[in-house]
This record gives sequence, C-alpha cells and structure tokens, in this order.
Amino acid sequence: MSEPVLEAARESGLITPGQPLLVMVSGGGDSVALLDIAHRLGADVSVLHVNYGLREGAAADEALVRELATRLSVPLHAHNVTLPAGNTQENARDARYALAERVAEGDYAAAHTASDQAETVLYRLAVSPGSRALHGMAPRRGRLVRPLLGVTREEVRDHLRARGLSWREDPSNADRRFARARVRHDVLDALRELSPAAERTIAETARQLRDEAEVLDAAVDDALKQLGDGPAISLDALREHPPALRRLVLRHLAEQAAPPRPLAPPRPGAGPPAAAPPRPGAGTLPAPRSLSRREADALLDLGNEGSRSVDLGGGLRAVSEYGTLRFTRSPDAGPPEPVELLVPGQARFGDWELEASLDRAGDVAVTNLGPAVTVRAWRDGDRMRPAGLGGTKSLQDIFTDRKVPRALRRTLPVVEAGDAIVWVAGVAVDERFAAAEGAPGAVSLRARSTAR
Repeated sequence: MSEPVLEAARESGLITPGQPLLVMVSGGGDSVALLDIAHRLGADVSVLHVNYGLREGAAADEALVRELATRLSVPLHAHNVTLPAGNTQENARDARYALAERVAEGDYAAAHTASDQAETVLYRLAVSPGSRALHGMAPRRGRLVRPLLGVTREEVRDHLRARGLSWREDPSNADRRFARARVRHDVLDALRELSPAAERTIAETARQLRDEAEVLDAAVDDALKQLGDGPAISLDALREHPPALRRLVLRHLAEQAAPPRPLAPPRPGAGPPAAAPPRPGAGTLPAPRSLSRREADALLDLGNEGSRSVDLGGGLRAVSEYGTLRFTRSPDAGPPEPVELLVPGQARFGDWELEASLDRAGDVAVTNLGPAVTVRAWRDGDRMRPAGLGGTKSLQDIFTDRKVPRALRRTLPVVEAGDAIVWVAGVAVDERFAAAEGAPGAVSLRARSTAR
C-alpha cells in the first residue's frame, strides 16, 4: 500500500535512521503524523511538548502527547510555559524553538506542510514587499528541519486516518482574529476554487525561488568583491551595477549592520517536577532588514559631497561621506541584549560572532564552563581576576589600562559562567578559568567582529 506522506518525508532526506531527532508535538494532526513517520523511519526519536495553558483543551493535548510517547516508548520533554505579554503566536513559537534548541541532542523537527508553506508565502507577500517574501520556510534552518513540506494538510489527514491515529484540533486555527486563520480559510479557500493544486503550486514556486536565490547570493558576493568587500562602498562604483543587484548589495550590507533581534526566553510556569525551567538568554535571531526599493534608491541618490546620513529605523543608519556609503547603528540603539552560548556552539552578540569549540583552537582556552555560558555587555561594577594579575580588578580599570576606546566598551562580548566573568573578548581572561590549549576538558573560545 502506497504511503505518500511517509515517502515524501523519506525523500526529504531530513530524517536519518539511528540519528537523534526531537519532534515538536502539539497534539495536532500534523505533528502526530510526523512523530509516527519519524519513528517508523528509524530515527532516534524524542518528543517535545509545550503547554502554554492558554485554553481549556491544553491539558487534553498534553495527555494525548504523553500517551503517544508512552505507546512508542520514546522520551518526552513536557514543559509548562507562561508567555510574556505581546504577540501570543510569535512568543509561543520563540519559546518552543528556544526549548528545542536547549533539549535536542541533534536536529529538531517541526510538522509544517505544503499548506503551511502556502499560507506563509501569501501572508508575507501581503505584508512584506520583495522577493524574499516568496521564499517561504526553508526545509532546514540550522538544526530545525521540516520533513513534511512536500505534502498538503489534507494528505496528512488521510495518513492519520489510514493509520488509525487520533489527534486534537486547535480551535485557534479557525479563529479569524488571527491573520493566519484568515489566510487559511478565506484566501486559500478562494484559490482552491481556481485550482485544486493551489497549495502545491505556491509551495513549489517557493522552492524554486529559494534555489534561484542561491544564484543571486553568489552574484551579490561577486559584486561585493568588486566593491572591495565593504563595509564601506563607493556609490559611484555601485551605480555601475544593474538596479536589482544594487538593491541586493545594499540589503546585504544593511542586514550585516542591523542590531539582532533578541529571542525572548519563555518564563517557566507551574509544571511537572521533571520539567526543568528554561535557561535564560536563549539566543538571538538576525534582524531582518529588507530595504525597500524606495529606500535603496534614496541611498543611491546621495551625493558625493560632504557627509550625510539617513535614519532607516530599528537602530540602523546609513552614512555617506564624500560618496562612500556605510551602514552603522544609531547611537541610541543601546548595548546588545544578552545571549546564550552553548558549549560547544555558536552565537551572535551585536557585531560579534562567538564560538565555543572542543576540538579546535580559538582566541583563548578556558575550563569549568558547564553546558552553556551567557554573553552580555559590560555593566558598571563588573570585576574579574585577570590572568597574571593575582587579584581582582574592575573592568573599567582594565579597559583604561589596556586603552580600549570608550565607544567600544559597551559592545565588547563579556562571557559569564554563573556569576563570574570568564573572558572579555580581546581584553582579558579570568585566571580561575584560564587553561592551556589542548588541556583535558579545555574549551576554546573565539570572537570575531563583523562591525561595519
């Protein structure tokens, strides 16, 4: 008997037999099907369920997921989470992904389908101009994988019925107060009347455009090399390129300079004793900054005389000095938000990219870090024990002694383990954590500035 959903997941190449895979299971049909398929394809499956306590059926959702995990004999990570005020759906997604990043041993999987892809593309097309809106969701983003993007929601329901699997329906999916529900039930229903294959057509278009975007990215890289690789570029030289390539180059430089958006960690609520609270500072997402055609044209029209600047919002500013353009952060953007750096792992902190590695050299070797550290900005009153000094000293005094410019002090990464400062990038390492390169248990820390 043919099983198109299982075969599509297999062909995605995102589920590997024997490899750890954390499946995020809400109890809805799509995630229940993904759990069934991942288990049958031989992945080393575990389950993450997040109970936000936002509706009456939340306890029943959790009970269903617990029953599924027990039946399949797979580990379950169940967490009760209280969301901060604001956009409920966005905060719930951020909390779910932050928990998945923390507990997953390998990749973690979301059950997005071609139907979800079509809804995403249509929504983004309505609210965000530019070709990137049409790219939709990638099958892989870091450790997040989406093995069901090749099948529709209706095909998944057919799979569930054929397998005799029960699932729960989330009433919010039909609540037209949410934009996605309006797209699902108003826009897509109308498009299906024009073509029953509307979802597949939109999803396939997104897939092709993502492939074509790789070609455009290569063209941008080539153009940047011709322009000297930035961060400052000649407007006259940029104007020699085709209009679309000009905009893409400017967008790339703007994104590199934009302050990253903090990924707000969930706040632990009253949960079962086994549910450990999430660690703070779960990381950041790059700040999307798609320059509009009008903004890009305005920057290209800046003259070659004197110095001019354009405030682009969100803490981002474009500065033109005698025909040379660069992007920078506005003075009022403030210090970067704290982020978590897993050991091993990578993180973005403001204009810095940090890495903790167990198997290669870095800027400094340290020990006794634990599974993760916090990367934050300098705070008044911070003190550490610089290696070789034989005592504590304030960071302010260390900065003064080592002639660190005042303008840079609030942007430097300060790596903290527990309540102790381990390392200030490029400045000092604490003697309590310092280790010889290659020593047993040593961790190599590396920080690279991407400042524009």
